[in-house]
Amino acid sequence: MAAVPAAATIKLWPAIEQLYSSVEMEAPSATHMTVCYGFVCRLRLTLVFTEAERTTITNLMNKRRASAAEERKAIQQVFVWFDHRVGREVGTDKRVANADVRSFDANHNFDCWDTTRNAASLLLVLQEWNLLRHHRVSDPRYRGNLLVGQPTAFGQVPDVMTLEKWLDEI
Repeated sequence: MAAVPAAATIKLWPAIEQLYSSVEMEAPSATHMTVCYGFVCRLRLTLVFTEAERTTITNLMNKRRASAAEERKAIQQVFVWFDHRVGREVGTDKRVANADVRSFDANHNFDCWDTTRNAASLLLVLQEWNLLRHHRVSDPRYRGNLLVGQPTAFGQVPDVMTLEKWLDEI
């Protein structure tokens, strides 16, 4: 693995810290983030943002800054970029929808916990780069029934004016 540039870790709060500490994972910084895959962050990739990638992400976000709705569209485009960027490197571009360990392809899939951590990390990076004008990163949400084996998690980015929650299932 290549050496990761030193950078100050992004300031976190308890609910977000728990996302990372629960799997003994480094929190994101302005220069890099850990990408989880393989179910419950069993496999990891350190994504170091190049200047070209930062420029691409910044351009995607800056195209749609006029309103909260436009910014959400820009965030969606950043997640499409992320999905393609990471998918090529770790094989998640071949993932199976709604897969679980019974698919025998865990190494090429994200579960909801991986997706939640990845989404939170990418959103924190966007926030750290001052690219979120109408939204802020919020605590992840959990739902489902742990007793019957269907818990799920998802990231959120509320509108700073209305506090309406967005990105329920990324």
